[in-house]
Amino acid sequence: MMDAMTAADSTVQCHLVSPQTSPAMLRSFSAVLALLGSLIAPAAAQDTPRSSECLAMSNAQPRATPVSLRSAAANTDEVAITYAGHSTYYIDTPGGVRIATDYSGAYRTGRLPDVVTMNRAHSTHYTLFPDPRIQHVLHGWGDDGQPARIALRIGDVYIRNVTTDIRRYFGDDSNAEMIRDGNSIFIFEVGGLCIGHLGHLHHKLDESHFAAIGRLDIVMVPIDGSYTMSLDGISEITRRLRASVVLPMHRFMTPLDEFMRRIGQQFEIDVRTERTLRISRESLPGTPTVIILDGV
Repeated sequence: MMDAMTAADSTVQCHLVSPQTSPAMLRSFSAVLALLGSLIAPAAAQDTPRSSECLAMSNAQPRATPVSLRSAAANTDEVAITYAGHSTYYIDTPGGVRIATDYSGAYRTGRLPDVVTMNRAHSTHYTLFPDPRIQHVLHGWGDDGQPARIALRIGDVYIRNVTTDIRRYFGDDSNAEMIRDGNSIFIFEVGGLCIGHLGHLHHKLDESHFAAIGRLDIVMVPIDGSYTMSLDGISEITRRLRASVVLPMHRFMTPLDEFMRRIGQQFEIDVRTERTLRISRESLPGTPTVIILDGV
């Protein structure tokens, strides 16, 4: 069999490049190969998936961290997470990238963010007229009728999203079904940490959502109990995500002790007098903890 294949290969080579082949034919043949190569290479690069450390970690044993990630975490500074108001948290990465979540421009602190994420809820979660100096404006909904697909590395942070459906609001047909993929759960991977922001979540997550989210070390959850989800619903999702740190947001008049009662006794409560949490992978609490920053 091998002899036959070798013979066949030799026949093909002799047919393509024989002693009778002219230089002009060789040049034409080379040009065709170059053209094919230029067409195939971009397609192959486009199909190459971006790697997510958080998804890789979710497939490992509980609390297991790959050696490469432990090394990376040990060599980085802390991530600073600041509560600005409503559903807006500012994330300052060790590399100097500043991110604002569910950004409307109404809740500001410190310098202008480099990256803003938005969700299609009411106007406190997005703006169609952001400051033009903001370099990256990431919509959690699709602007072309298709679901938003974000997989972007900016400096030392990798940002991706998982879409969910969202209810309709004023001006929409309230009897119509939910807007498909109108909300995004954004995941920020930086310094060995997996940080998730649930956005304006309106429904329970199924297995496909949990699989796409992967592992989270820190999760920001809405606890209003009305505009987004019931406290029971969001508490169930929070328990399922098993993050080390839970950061409440979108609270309105919800009593914090009621949220804590619903979320269960397995979470510690840490009430802070400051708005900024400085944390690294090495300093994550050993027991799942709800950290309530000032202003929440």
